[in-house]
Amino acid sequence: MSAPEKIVAETRTEFGKGAARRIRRQDKVPAVIYSHGSDPLHITLPGHDTMMALKHGGTNALLELEIDGKLQLGLTKQVQVDPITRNLEHIDFVEVKKGEKVTVDISIQLVGEAVRDALVVVENTTVSVEAEATHIPESIEVDIEGAEVGTQIHASDLKLPSGSSLLTDAEMLIVNITNAPTAEEVEAELEEAEAEAGIERDESVAEAAEAAAPAEGEAAPAEGGSQE
Repeated sequence: MSAPEKIVAETRTEFGKGAARRIRRQDKVPAVIYSHGSDPLHITLPGHDTMMALKHGGTNALLELEIDGKLQLGLTKQVQVDPITRNLEHIDFVEVKKGEKVTVDISIQLVGEAVRDALVVVENTTVSVEAEATHIPESIEVDIEGAEVGTQIHASDLKLPSGSSLLTDAEMLIVNITNAPTAEEVEAELEEAEAEAGIERDESVAEAAEAAAPAEGEAAPAEGGSQE
């Protein structure tokens, strides 16, 4: 991980949805820093600069926050983004110190290509590791160049950066390389899925008809009768 980007933050005393909306209208982001044994610190961050810093920092972004002239490190734990505008809505940080160990989930990134006609299945996309707060890896590369059918890569096979230790079960399967299905197998699976869908549809129709039918001993409504 590269050196943390510095962001100048402002403390805030207004809370609630109304205050948050006012902050966002100013192109700023409401945030909270949680620390060990202290009350949460509510701050406001510049929107554009924070967005760029998070993009550079990846999933576990570490920012150097300047608050009232003092510097402290904040590790992102939850980032809320508007699903339509993609603007930042709120950020939760955890205060960390240099040399401190933290637990984070790191994404798996495949490198290379397996042999021809092989199907590469990523069974788990992240692993949990313990790493120094200032040296959190952005991702863990898994080299599958030339990997043969039958190859399985477990968590214990991962090459972790120096200073990091694996917390995930060492036997957890990360990558499984199998034979790619033939065109005939794919067609057969599609036909089977269509047949099952047809059966489920017929059963649903039958259940609906049964529910609409009058109960035993109950007269059906007379055609053309009055309605309430």
